[in-house]
Amino acid sequence: MNTGSSEPGEAAVAADETKRDEVQRERGLGSRAPEFIKGRRLLHVSWQVGVFLVGLAVVVGGIILLPLPGPGWVIIFGGMAIWATEFVWAQLVLRWTKRKVTEAAQRALDPRVRRRNIILTTIGCVIIGVLAGVYLWKFGLMMPWKIENQ
Repeated sequence: MNTGSSEPGEAAVAADETKRDEVQRERGLGSRAPEFIKGRRLLHVSWQVGVFLVGLAVVVGGIILLPLPGPGWVIIFGGMAIWATEFVWAQLVLRWTKRKVTEAAQRALDPRVRRRNIILTTIGCVIIGVLAGVYLWKFGLMMPWKIENQ
């Protein structure tokens, strides 16, 4: 391995620094339960089951609200945040989601992308306006079905 140094101990130091960086990155992961709960195995498992059930109830509520008018996705991510207080997998999912949302927001703020979106929205509105005008010219304000005869 070429570390750019002729000293034999340099490679080991570089490997140790890499491990330290990984530990610092992972330090934020894990249970956020109080220490007296983490200290007792049965209490900690009970705590995790409770957190899982509360998070599950919130996520299921968000899933139910997806087809209904309501903040379904916000509630789902709220349930994921509840899970993330105890479970590493939920913390990793939330980190990934936050990174992707931040990237999408940055792309949306790009002037070329904004200009393209404005142009496409304008073209879509013109097409819808023309179709509505043609419909009104051909049929007037009358609906294509006759409701009064039913």
